[in-house]
Parts: sequence; C-alpha cells; structure tokens
Amino acid sequence: MNWQETINLVKQIPYGRNSNREDLSLVISENKGTCSSKHAYLKDFANKNNIPNVQLIIGIYKMKESNTKIGTILSEHKIEYIPEAHCYLKIDGETVDVTSKDADFEKLKNDILEEIEIEPYQVADFKVDYHENFIKNWLRETNSKFTFEEIWKIREQCIQKLSI
Repeated sequence: MNWQETINLVKQIPYGRNSNREDLSLVISENKGTCSSKHAYLKDFANKNNIPNVQLIIGIYKMKESNTKIGTILSEHKIEYIPEAHCYLKIDGETVDVTSKDADFEKLKNDILEEIEIEPYQVADFKVDYHENFIKNWLRETNSKFTFEEIWKIREQCIQKLSI
C-alpha cells in the first residue's frame, strides 16, 4: 500500500479509543482510532518509509458546539469552549486531518490557540500532560469558576459524544 492509500484507509477507520495508547498498530487491528492514534500511526508509517515533510501536530483549539459534534454539553454548563488537544498532520505544510471520514479541519482552523510538533510516541503520556497543563493554565488565566476536575469531566462527556 502506498502513502496516499494508507492515508485514505486510516481516514475510513471509525473513531474510537484503542485499548492501549502506546500500540499504534491497534489502529489497524482494532479497526478504530482517535485523532492521536490515527495520526501517530501515519507519522510512524511516514518515518519508516522515508516519506519526507510529514509533521505530527498537537493543536490546542477552542472546542465549541459550533465546531465539534458534541451536542449541547457546553451550553448546559454555561461554557463557551474548552481547550481541546487535537492531533493532525502537516504534509508539505498542508494540514491533513483523518480523524474521521468527514473530518473538516476548516471548522477548527480559526479556533487554534497553539500548535506544537511531536513524535508518534508522544501521543500517550506527553499529549495528556501537555493538554492537562494547558487547561490548568487556562483556568487560572481566565479566573474560571470551574476546577480542573470539573472541566476534565465535562470534556470527557464531550469526547464520549464524539464516539457515538
């Protein structure tokens, strides 16, 4: 399978959390993956096949009801947005999002707060730590009435809604 065929295949795989964040091969064997596992799998494939100019990116974006299919969870809690960590690729500088077959990065691009490049192994612990620290700083900077634990629980409800 060539690079473009691999990208197309992974894009068709249903959204869902894998049983082990660190085993990227589970995207194929379990036939599911998240933004992290799918894009890390592709970056790993690119690395192993000497495909140049492929970057794995964590973008922190404003997850809102208008740009993410999370229903009314945020408005029910009177929250405009929660900073969410989203992984995607930049191939020759162009953003490629294979999170789902109908993923549309255009809906998110104006809500990106920060981007960093990572390596595939970093989608496990590093991504979670980075995201948690970002939210903790955001809560402090905005003098939020919510605790980190409350926001993380609301965020998890949003993520569950995406898996339906």
